[in-house]
Amino acid sequence: MARKSLVLLEGHGSIGLLYVNAAQRLDLHPITLSSDPTQYDYLAAEGIDAVRVDTDNLDALIRECSHLGATYDIAGITGFSGADESIYATVGKLCRHFDLPGPNPASIEQCCDKFIQRQLLAEAGVPVPAYRLASNAADVESCAAEIGLPVVLKPTIGSGSSGVRLCRNVDELAEHATYLLGGEHVWRSSPRILVEEFAQGPYYSAHIMGNEVIAIDAADFDPPPHFVFRRFTCPAPLTDDEHKRICDVSLSCLPALGLGWGPMCVELRRTKRGPVVIEVNPRIPGGTSPRLVQAACGVDLIAEHIKLVIGNEWDLRRRHSHIAAAQCLNADRDGILDWIDGDSRAAAMPGVTEVKLYIKPKAPIVRKGDYRDRIGHVIAASPSRARTEAILQHAIDLISWSITPFPSVGGQEQSDAHQFSAPTQAAPK
Repeated sequence: MARKSLVLLEGHGSIGLLYVNAAQRLDLHPITLSSDPTQYDYLAAEGIDAVRVDTDNLDALIRECSHLGATYDIAGITGFSGADESIYATVGKLCRHFDLPGPNPASIEQCCDKFIQRQLLAEAGVPVPAYRLASNAADVESCAAEIGLPVVLKPTIGSGSSGVRLCRNVDELAEHATYLLGGEHVWRSSPRILVEEFAQGPYYSAHIMGNEVIAIDAADFDPPPHFVFRRFTCPAPLTDDEHKRICDVSLSCLPALGLGWGPMCVELRRTKRGPVVIEVNPRIPGGTSPRLVQAACGVDLIAEHIKLVIGNEWDLRRRHSHIAAAQCLNADRDGILDWIDGDSRAAAMPGVTEVKLYIKPKAPIVRKGDYRDRIGHVIAASPSRARTEAILQHAIDLISWSITPFPSVGGQEQSDAHQFSAPTQAAPK
């Protein structure tokens, strides 16, 4: 009998290995199809089968999956959006071709275009920030004038907060428009910029499987103008009424976007006029999210997603009710990471569920104002919100690092040890 296999389209730096490990626990043989498998370190480190194929070429992927089907019983196909959100739409097309469970590719494609997503949500009466579409600097200026500063500029297609910036005055607006349109930002198509009202209020993410909200977390960010996540707390500190309103608004996004199969994440701000949807992602988000949800309520979003992908019944029952919190370890400067210390001591603390470092000493760090600024993360959980905060604070107090700035013209290199400091309070309500 042929061995059951799970085909993974491309990989993911933060959650790719979690999918591989979950597949193996479900007695599936994971195989990654990638245009460049070497970009995912865990594939070689874990000895995971990987095939080099052009993942932008649907016909090539169909041929490769057909070839694999001669050796394996392909139980399911899924993948990751990463920097190219169209990959997950390709997953849907492959699933349709091979008559396997998967997302609706048309729904994924329209959802991954932030402007089209905004239009569909607004037409359905879902509360969203005021928005306009711009393709040049003059458009950006006039759109911002119509909406009123401050505004957020973001590429219509992308993820991980890449190219996203808060513009509080005309100088910041012109500067970021020049960055996006002047060749520094990489566009996979003609430049299209979403100019968006800055919805002010606490930030939340609703994690959904099918049509059920599994968990809501709260998050805050490093100082503006970028949106670099700093701290997550799950479940978010909400009243019953606030929780219900966020659930209702989040679930109203699904019919508006033709979603409802598999995992989704709805990002919102709780403003003076109530919850406002910032973005809907038709997938499990990367970073700390899957681990945080599992630490909080015991639901393994990734394993349950794979069960759905292979046609099995998932189990979304909560195993426990804890307060989980994650602290992102963000670089405070550009340069070479000399050393990082204390991570093993932090990981050994009772109540710490994970300490993960993303880069190794001697690696260069060039901050981009997005997810790439992150050096690592720490996650803690306990039955008490105060206890979780204390555990997390103690753990991150143990971690320090040193970054030597890149030499300036005519300047001197100078190492600077960093003792991590983080707010002791939960994300604001």
